[in-house]
Amino acid sequence: MAASATPAAAHGTGGTVRYAALGDSYTSGPFIPRQVDVGCARSDHNYPSLMAARLRATTFKDVSCGGATTENMWKPQGANGPQLDAVNHDSDLVTVQIGGNDIGFGSIIATCAQVAAQDPAGDPCRRHYGASGFDELTATIAKTAPKIARVLRAVHERAPRARVLLVGYPDLLPDDGSGCAPSVPFAAGDFPYLRDTGKRLNLMLRLVARWNRAEYVDTYGPTVGHDMCTPPEVRWIEPLQPASPAAPAHPNAKGEEAMAGAVWQRLTHGRGGR
Repeated sequence: MAASATPAAAHGTGGTVRYAALGDSYTSGPFIPRQVDVGCARSDHNYPSLMAARLRATTFKDVSCGGATTENMWKPQGANGPQLDAVNHDSDLVTVQIGGNDIGFGSIIATCAQVAAQDPAGDPCRRHYGASGFDELTATIAKTAPKIARVLRAVHERAPRARVLLVGYPDLLPDDGSGCAPSVPFAAGDFPYLRDTGKRLNLMLRLVARWNRAEYVDTYGPTVGHDMCTPPEVRWIEPLQPASPAAPAHPNAKGEEAMAGAVWQRLTHGRGGR
């Protein structure tokens, strides 16, 4: 691994940090006040902004954008240029959170909600994605792995001295596999199926980080017990009808704070392993 992005600053004791944040809507923080880029649904209270303030970053480029896929690391997204343009030889800290849209996160949520009425006590969504004889979502996650690897290689090429953190996705549904229909309108058997799909995505990200000289940030573990099925006062992930400013099935302000805490923990205490 390359030299640390000014460890003194990372520990809050001063120094120079040039920080670039890449990612999708889980990074950008849709609808969380204050929105500073409406086109990308980017909040100034998303976890990169919280991290930049905590690190007292000398330069901070947050190019995260709602709806981004790995292709948008190289291709513009509306007025948002290619996200990799924010990374250069002077960057010494880069966080990346991407892959959810590559596996079709939004369409998965919509499909599972749509088919739930077919068998509310069963697992119609799991059967839908397994109709061809194999689980399509597991296959799609596997196919996304090389795309994530390509992004990490590109970050290292542009910023060879940077500390690179690949940020995983938080816990959306009860970790014990229980459900909460109708507030989250999935069939009972699909709650554990979707939980396991999220875990497979995070496992893939963890392994790709290990294989490509990046550090994985676990945001799933720290958010267990604060999923979209929990009461509003406990919830860090909003359900399909949000009660707090956030996109459906996305982190609210507390969720972004929790992810910032996970990134901070990794940055200051997790250097030894991946």
